[in-house]
Amino acid sequence: MTRQLTLTTLLIGLLWTGTLMATEEPKFESLRLEDNIEIRRYVPVIVAETFVDGDMDSATRRGFQRIADYIFGNNERIAMTVPVVAKPQDKAEKIAMTVPVSIEPQEAAATRMAGAQRWRIHFVMPSQYTLATLPKPLNPAIGLREIPARTYAVLTYSGSNTASTVQERTDQLLAWLQAQGIAPIGQPQLARYNPPWTLPFLRRNEIQQEIVWNQP
Repeated sequence: MTRQLTLTTLLIGLLWTGTLMATEEPKFESLRLEDNIEIRRYVPVIVAETFVDGDMDSATRRGFQRIADYIFGNNERIAMTVPVVAKPQDKAEKIAMTVPVSIEPQEAAATRMAGAQRWRIHFVMPSQYTLATLPKPLNPAIGLREIPARTYAVLTYSGSNTASTVQERTDQLLAWLQAQGIAPIGQPQLARYNPPWTLPFLRRNEIQQEIVWNQP
């Protein structure tokens, strides 16, 4: 168990160290900003995602490991030959790390982050890829999916992410949306931008909630 935890820490360290350099984030247009809440219109993106059972922290670690394994090379490139036949190539491909790492509850009480036991964890893939050019995951638990342009309400905060803190911030964002007469769509998600050793007051965390946005 100790060896596994050490390997996990090293893996996360190597990945997150890369995020200290020029790391790509999903592109968006800022539509409205009020204190620490922003309305953003995101461009279409492709995500690598996986579904994990457990509490928020353990699901994040396991989901992160699983997708990190894919972008580190547990994948295969599919080459098109003539006649048109898909043929796997031998060489795996490393994919650049992006931020944030996002986690979303998958249970009936969609707005409940605290206590959820099933989650979707995803990384946004670098923008130079399409579904046709991304290497195929060898782990069947990893899926690739294109998400169309969407509008999100985003609450930004610093500090640690305990289940109770994440729920408190989620409730704060949903209360603001209700006061503004803005309808949420689906589940909120937690987005983390920093390596785990970052001092809490320097961390960038976000609660992101897709919304119906009809304003100009």
